[in-house]
Amino acid sequence: MSHSLFPPLLRRFCGVCAGIAALVMPLVASADLEVHPRLQTSIPSSFPTLGDGLNIMEIGPQPELPLTIDLTLRSSDIWERVRNGFAMTDLNDDLVLHYQQWYMARPGMLRQMIERSRPYLHHIVEALEERGMPTELALLPMVESSFNPMAHSPAAASGLWQFIPATGRRFNLEQNWWQDERRDVFASTNAALDYLQTIYDMHGDWHLALASYNWGEGAVKRAVERNAASGLPTDYPNLRMPKETRHYVPKLQALKNIIGNPETFARLNLPLIPNEPYLATAAAPRPMDVKTAARLANMSVEEFRHLNPSHNRPIIKAHTPLILPADRIAIFNANLANNQAPLTQWQAYAVKSPQRINDIASQLGVSSRELIQANGLPGNVRLAAGSKLLVPGNGNLESLQRMLGMESSPAIIAPEPRARGKKGKKGKAGSAKNKKSAAGKAKAGNSRASKARSSAGKGKPTPRGKKKR
Repeated sequence: MSHSLFPPLLRRFCGVCAGIAALVMPLVASADLEVHPRLQTSIPSSFPTLGDGLNIMEIGPQPELPLTIDLTLRSSDIWERVRNGFAMTDLNDDLVLHYQQWYMARPGMLRQMIERSRPYLHHIVEALEERGMPTELALLPMVESSFNPMAHSPAAASGLWQFIPATGRRFNLEQNWWQDERRDVFASTNAALDYLQTIYDMHGDWHLALASYNWGEGAVKRAVERNAASGLPTDYPNLRMPKETRHYVPKLQALKNIIGNPETFARLNLPLIPNEPYLATAAAPRPMDVKTAARLANMSVEEFRHLNPSHNRPIIKAHTPLILPADRIAIFNANLANNQAPLTQWQAYAVKSPQRINDIASQLGVSSRELIQANGLPGNVRLAAGSKLLVPGNGNLESLQRMLGMESSPAIIAPEPRARGKKGKKGKAGSAKNKKSAAGKAKAGNSRASKARSSAGKGKPTPRGKKKR
């Protein structure tokens, strides 16, 4: 074939190919448009036609598609929101595996903890996100208190976040006769996150911060310094610490692994929680009974106390925030505005001479158990003159004003009076009895024979004597 004919043939071949492409491309483009509507702006709807029958198509730049998850999109499930906020380094060791298997073998217990978390979890997650903190920390009350706001430990730790009294005061949690904010969900959550941020800033590591939350930041700091001085690693797995602290972070990691895996979560049939606020606050303008607040919110007293466990007394001081379900705020405010009855039925009672609780209750025609519980007393104690008690009445606010300003209990427990008797004779008899007992013990120590004679003469040893030996 002549080389002079090659260029025209090539041009014709290229023209045929271009024509086929022009016929195929609109079909491909129309198919793509159904799947990717965002690409419409990059593909013209029609093409200009030239004299030789070929179409010209200008290819624009490829549009950028999103490569990351849009966290601004609202999820209907709070657990998805929690998973998206996980930010701690994972801990992988045998203890984590042990606790993961332990929790998974007890799905009923897990379900109970999650149901308990339902009123509080959304508030905690929002507070963490506002501070830019890892959402794993929303699971920490599971380790601390099983999400029981009334939890109280032998070390006097209290509430969802288990603050001891000293740490609670350090982070401005009010603790007095009327209220203990360690059990207040909003106040204690704010204090717990303040504390966790403080110890994270100290160590720069969340595992060490959690160890400090359990063991104390001073103890963790000293453990880190000991390892550093010995040339050893200073991270959580390599520190020497008490057993409780050693198991503390693995428990949280195990819960993170279970809740962070949607398949495991579904297999264990764990409850879903809506991603919407559950709690809101209202204010009582005047002192108000717990029963009255529950009635105005159309709630049972038990449900109200569950959301407001910080109140120690049956009456709530004025301007104290009341925590209610968000859908009850409007109902509460409307009922409060229309309420004509006194907001409290309690009043103050002044003790003028030493009296027992039972006597006061009988005098007032009320239950002694109710008086003991309302005033936080240990039992049927004897109160000194000048004591004040909360007692059921007609809601006389004037008698309450002085009590409402008191931070500690206004009840003064009086010492028990001494029993009267003939002191001289009683003293001699007691002395003789003691001497006889001492002589008996001396004989018992000399020999078995003397012990047998002593037992025969005085009777069998008392149970108290057996316990001492």
